[in-house]
Amino acid sequence: MTDVATTHEEQLVERVQELTARLEEIPDLEARMVADELAAAIVQLYGEGLTRIFGALAADDADVAQVRAELAADGVVASLMLIHDLYPVPLHERVVQALVQIRPYLDSHGGDVELLGIEDGVVRLKLIGHCRTCSASASTLEMVVEDALREAAPDLAGMEVEGVQAPTNPIPNSPAANEQTWVALEGTEGIERGMVVTASQGLLVANVAGTLLAYRDACAGCGAPLAAAGMLLGGTLTCATCANSYDLPRAGRCRDDAELQLTPVPLLRGAGGVKVAVAR
Repeated sequence: MTDVATTHEEQLVERVQELTARLEEIPDLEARMVADELAAAIVQLYGEGLTRIFGALAADDADVAQVRAELAADGVVASLMLIHDLYPVPLHERVVQALVQIRPYLDSHGGDVELLGIEDGVVRLKLIGHCRTCSASASTLEMVVEDALREAAPDLAGMEVEGVQAPTNPIPNSPAANEQTWVALEGTEGIERGMVVTASQGLLVANVAGTLLAYRDACAGCGAPLAAAGMLLGGTLTCATCANSYDLPRAGRCRDDAELQLTPVPLLRGAGGVKVAVAR
């Protein structure tokens, strides 16, 4: 067994030396520089991954199952696991977990998502019952689904979605809908139930029955900030200035005026914390 392992190690070393020599022979200077930077980045990635792995194993009360879960939740280590097909959670289970996380946001717009199946690394989904009259379009709902899957299952080869007007691109390359990007919201993970707080990006975040919902922090009637002085009762947020009341679990529709509605913001809540989609 030792001889076989040694032979394999020697072959790997020889392969690295061979490729390094071939790299130096590339006549294009820019190509050589890019290849060098790529190799250095890969080495740094693996070095950081090993540092985090041994850091988790060094804990005095390290438990195998707990350490495995912590490593799987670590973005750097998880990427290495996925590269080598070592991730402990099956692809199907990760897809299901991702859909569970985004259902509260979809539900707030009268919608849902159905998993039709996964074949050859391509997940097939169906957006159902989404409200076409609210300000969040089908493409935005699709973006929420796609980004949740990209985070939970970056090894997916692509995504096909029924219930939207335009076909989707493969997950690794598709642009975010409506030119939006995801940003982290620090300090919002621990919001207690029934509370609403002011967040960065000009947003408010409310915890309604354990579900975090994000909106632009401005009353649709008078424009006054809602988080600081508004009253949240159940899922209804009432403006302290004009007394308009908004149903947060139902896309921020005004209970007093059918023409008024808060601006909802897609929110993801996962192992990496709380993130929202904002304009680039």
